[in-house]
Amino acid sequence: MPGALIPGALHEWPAWNEYTFEKSEKGPLLTQYKKDIVARYGEEALRKSWLKVCAELEKLTDEISEKGSSIIPEIAYDDFFKLSAEEQEKIKSVGCFVVRQAVSEDLATEWFNDAKTYVADNKASVTGWPTETPFVLNIYWSPSQQAARTHPRQLKLQRAINTWWHDEEGNTSPEPLSYADGIRIRPPGVPFYGLGPHIDAGSLSRWVDPGYIKVYDSIFSGHPEDFDAFDLTTRKKANQSLFEGFAHSSVFRSFQGWTALSKAAPKEGSLLLYPNVKTAIAYVLLRPFFSQPKDEKDIMDATKWTFDVETPWFPGTWREDSQFASPTSHPHLRLKECMLHIPPMQAGDTIWWHCDMLHAVEVEHIGDHEASVVYVGAVPTTEVNTAYIKGQLQKFVDGGQTPHDFDHKKLAPESTFKGYLGEKGILGGDEGRKAFGFDL
Repeated sequence: MPGALIPGALHEWPAWNEYTFEKSEKGPLLTQYKKDIVARYGEEALRKSWLKVCAELEKLTDEISEKGSSIIPEIAYDDFFKLSAEEQEKIKSVGCFVVRQAVSEDLATEWFNDAKTYVADNKASVTGWPTETPFVLNIYWSPSQQAARTHPRQLKLQRAINTWWHDEEGNTSPEPLSYADGIRIRPPGVPFYGLGPHIDAGSLSRWVDPGYIKVYDSIFSGHPEDFDAFDLTTRKKANQSLFEGFAHSSVFRSFQGWTALSKAAPKEGSLLLYPNVKTAIAYVLLRPFFSQPKDEKDIMDATKWTFDVETPWFPGTWREDSQFASPTSHPHLRLKECMLHIPPMQAGDTIWWHCDMLHAVEVEHIGDHEASVVYVGAVPTTEVNTAYIKGQLQKFVDGGQTPHDFDHKKLAPESTFKGYLGEKGILGGDEGRKAFGFDL
């Protein structure tokens, strides 16, 4: 089916990077990392998983391209807490969803206007990315961001989302912690190519960190159908920032997310998602162990791919950056047909996607308004997360300093900013302060 006919698919694939061996990170350690996996699980198990996953992708990508963006669930805020176990499982299988009106449109619009004032009043100190036309802004403690993270309705939603994960050891909690992230205020008319299809929460560490490898044990051992993408028992121990890098968060987010402060529709600088976790991440993990056939017509035939542990290449992987994918490097994902626009969003709506999900920021914004979101994820209480939030809190009480995950940017403390509220900006009473880490 041509991509242009798929509801929610890109009509024209942007000039995002294509990932090839020639332009990749190289080095003998990469070969050794592959050999270590093979020594642990065996070639036969990896081959078995490869064939299973590619066969499943063939069916899955047909379904995604047929349904288009309608495959992404949309749920009213109050209805989210009434979902049956069966409905939850269906949503979990897709791995992403919209929750409508987590806060009212009027309140979100107020936060947007306040954020613009905060930025304008402190223009000399506010930086962002991309450098030429910054719109992902390096501010973390504005009143609007604090409110979006700690509003009682937001905390209730984050808590419910965290309960979708299970921990057989029982030493974690769905109680939400407040991870300080940035804000986006994107003007129309400026294309942005910086964030094509990618997965956060580490890249090379998925194949190297022993705790992270354990998360994907069933995939590497020949049983990808048994992979549980919601098992916190193993995930809580994974070191997703094993390799230091500007793109890696130190905390585990059960779901990444953002809260819309303005409307955002396709072609208005919104978000694209690959609406599957289990099979897509399995393919990304297995891809480095197989080399494509020389004949172009055999590319989609998984049986024609050659097992390869000698080539020092993890496609789309740089240790300091997120995990990227492209049609060239990951053909069986059929990205051109299956990267889908999220549904149109209004101020106050939220979008959530699993930490292993491929996502991309739309290149175009041809709307007539600034598109603004606050990045607010669902962060459960784990040992790793607690340690980070304690350090983040210290940065906050020491004058609104930049949180650890972003402090390579050497920014001015926000306590020097006009409009900075400090602790007065925390909503949700005791629950808001608890999420900030005051009780840890």
